[in-house]
Amino acid sequence: MKTGRIHSFQSMGAVDGPGVRYVVFLQGCPLRCCYCHNPDTWEQNGGEEYTTDAVTEKILRYRSYFGEHGGVTVSGGEPLLQWEFVKELFEKLQKKGIHTALDTSAHGSLSGAEQVLEYTDLVLCDVKFTTEAAYRKNCGGSLETVQKFLKLCEDKKIPAWIRHVVVPGLTDSEAEIRQLTELVKPYSCVEKIELLPFHKLCMEKYQKMKLVFPLADTPECERETIERLYRVIEK
Repeated sequence: MKTGRIHSFQSMGAVDGPGVRYVVFLQGCPLRCCYCHNPDTWEQNGGEEYTTDAVTEKILRYRSYFGEHGGVTVSGGEPLLQWEFVKELFEKLQKKGIHTALDTSAHGSLSGAEQVLEYTDLVLCDVKFTTEAAYRKNCGGSLETVQKFLKLCEDKKIPAWIRHVVVPGLTDSEAEIRQLTELVKPYSCVEKIELLPFHKLCMEKYQKMKLVFPLADTPECERETIERLYRVIEK
């Protein structure tokens, strides 16, 4: 039986896939996104260790809440850093008829991801930036890695939702959103694009951890901006 390091649980998630979700936040992330709101998930040795059986047992207590139209989402941190744990957990959940969603930045083990996807009903894939240079500069990741992961989803016919954080002055231009739509167009598995507004509720965490928040002086994203950019996607 596999064990994993878990940061926290959320029993009634409403924005992490279809319906009401039980969300498992895993510990550890290889990226350092300039707008990250969970710096407390970065270190791989943090959190608390659980077995897949223990997590499954916790989830089943809430099955009456998420029912047939919801399910379980594993997020992070980055769940693909602990792909063996996620694979075994998803396998157990699917055997019990529970919908599984993987919320990932696609930065982990690609070969591990292939095995996790065997038991994944939906992928929530973060596409953080639309160029390789922006990825390297603003989060230390790679657009090419994300594209390889999406190709894997395409090959396995796993439906995917693309998530993109809209940061004023960084990722909020109409040109950026048009580039994002072109980027994901080759993947028929992509069902929709979700735009997430940048906010700064994380500031207290950074201060407590004595970390510098790179976007402390950046204004939060307004609802009107999100609405305007959704119209760009619709076109």
